[in-house]
Amino acid sequence: MELTLAADQLAELGHSTRLSIFRLLVRAGHGGMSVGDIQAKLDIPGSTLSHHLSRMSKVGLMQQQRDGRTLYCTLNFDAVNALLGFLYAECCAGDQPLRVENL
Repeated sequence: MELTLAADQLAELGHSTRLSIFRLLVRAGHGGMSVGDIQAKLDIPGSTLSHHLSRMSKVGLMQQQRDGRTLYCTLNFDAVNALLGFLYAECCAGDQPLRVENL
């Protein structure tokens, strides 16, 4: 994963409304959640929700799919896993190995 993409995705999650949307979509799983249900849960105007969903889609965190008259949002779990992998990739790389003489 590129540093720029990771920074862009994290920046979008740095807003409380978008983080709330993200958490709802995590709970919804692969089936996603309708835009109307997201709006009802967060109690925000449709235009505001549309703005936030657009920003999350732009950086690849989620996608939308229409089923008849209902628009569903689903988290892009591959992108989320890539972002988490990027964040953990260097985990503990700087730790000194444990040596018996240090005990």
